[in-house]
Amino acid sequence: MTKGNPEPSYVCGTGDKPLIYKTIGQVFDETCEQYPDQPAIIVGHQNIELDYAELSRRVNIVSANLLKLGLQTGDRIGIWSPNNFEWVVTQLATAKIGLVLVTVNPAYRVSELEYALNKASCKALILATKFKTSNYLEILENLAPELDSCTSGELVCEKLPHLKVVIQLSDETVPGMYKFSGLYDAVEEQHRNAVEAIGVQLQPDDPINIQFTSGTTGFPKGATLTHCNILNNGMFVTEAMRLTEQDRLCIPVPLYHCFGMVMGVLGCITHGTAMVFPDEAFEPNSVLRMVERHRCTALYGVPTMFIAILGCENFANFNLGSLRTGIMAGAPCPIDVMKRVINEMNMEQVTIAYGMTETSPVSFQSSTDDPVEKRVSTVGRVMPHVQVKIIDENGLVVPRGQRGELCTRGYSVMREYWDEPEKTRESIDATGWMHTGDLAVLDDEGYCDIVGRVKDMIIRGGENVYPRELEEYLIQHEKIQDVSVFGIPDEKYGEQICAWVQLRAGESATEEEIKDYCRGKIAHYKVPYRIDFVSEFPMTVTGKIQKFVMRDTVIERLKDST
Repeated sequence: MTKGNPEPSYVCGTGDKPLIYKTIGQVFDETCEQYPDQPAIIVGHQNIELDYAELSRRVNIVSANLLKLGLQTGDRIGIWSPNNFEWVVTQLATAKIGLVLVTVNPAYRVSELEYALNKASCKALILATKFKTSNYLEILENLAPELDSCTSGELVCEKLPHLKVVIQLSDETVPGMYKFSGLYDAVEEQHRNAVEAIGVQLQPDDPINIQFTSGTTGFPKGATLTHCNILNNGMFVTEAMRLTEQDRLCIPVPLYHCFGMVMGVLGCITHGTAMVFPDEAFEPNSVLRMVERHRCTALYGVPTMFIAILGCENFANFNLGSLRTGIMAGAPCPIDVMKRVINEMNMEQVTIAYGMTETSPVSFQSSTDDPVEKRVSTVGRVMPHVQVKIIDENGLVVPRGQRGELCTRGYSVMREYWDEPEKTRESIDATGWMHTGDLAVLDDEGYCDIVGRVKDMIIRGGENVYPRELEEYLIQHEKIQDVSVFGIPDEKYGEQICAWVQLRAGESATEEEIKDYCRGKIAHYKVPYRIDFVSEFPMTVTGKIQKFVMRDTVIERLKDST
């Protein structure tokens, strides 16, 4: 291009493989037929190892039994649980009969659970009994005390009016709930036939998953994803890692998130790869043990996970020679960490990926042979069959090398925000472009660098925290007059949450008091790390709060205190 006509910041991904236009159930069945004896799933903490033939058998039985409970194609079914075998079976079984799986963050507490189940009008919920400090049964019974006196499958609940069926994962008998183990009971031929009949009718563009992602409005929005969205993204992500049926992928990232259920589960079933789950949640020693024991060839994680693994006291005692590739995503990776992952974990072909839930999730990914410098300074190049442009504040495409808002278009863009037509239109324009809110720069080779955010989302250890949501929670505290939340850099988590609080006249409070107001009421990762009490916020002349000034002030204070 000439100087007067610079190349625009637009790229369109190409690839050897066409898009899959099938349902998840169809692709899963094909894989099970092609690789019946290949290892399909290994779950360390449950001591489970199954091949694809046996996984298929169990998925089909659970699908039929879900129909027997009265669930129908299009119904929403929530799952609230850490990683386990039942989670994966549920994901595949619901997909086969067109139930829309609503993934609930395991860290959610009462108000967040109530909002998610009601927003998606969930007819059913599958839940673990407890996880870490959360007693799920207690929380649900708090919301639905009617469970104590109802027949299983016939819940009538004031706070959760759509919820009828509750299935819990333990073998305990709990009033008003079914046991998940009962979904393995023998089924009548009519229900088995119904599974097959439904499978023929389902379409690749049907919604199959709702994932809640917060926004600047303060309320979580349900990104509605189709078979086509997530099946193809899982396939192309693992294609970039060159996975085959001979590989074993270690998945310590959570299943409720796209990283686990799309890039993990669906990535594996599109290639006949074995999925390996070390534990119900990330624990570095569990990862090391499972990688060594099962000769895993690939490993997923956010940078903080890899830092924790490398920091294990007995790290050097494990043989990680089987590892070859993997994905590091969720936050920028420091170059020294990347070099250690390559040299000490044998992951010479580790890749970097970038995306968002609304784009299924990955839009950019590095290749297995990109230079280390490109893997730490960029998020790679655009994925196959995905278009990306970078625009200025007027919506015009900027020249290469200039920053602007990253927009994505193609198969990966979600169908909608569930029951939020206005919010959908705000994010996806009339020509199909998803406006990500991320500031990016595209170089002459097509590598993308994420340089900031149009919106002020905080990424803490791979978890998205949206300041407005937290601000709207904190403002309800009787002593707080106003509050502003922002992120500050953190070596371990990438970012930590800081809140500047203005108290009402005559009130006093401590940092611990405000934190206690959050603990147990909102997800643990949203609880502010630092709280500063202030008399005013820095403002522009037009009255807009300048969060960057607050951020810089706190960073300087932290420097002075060290």
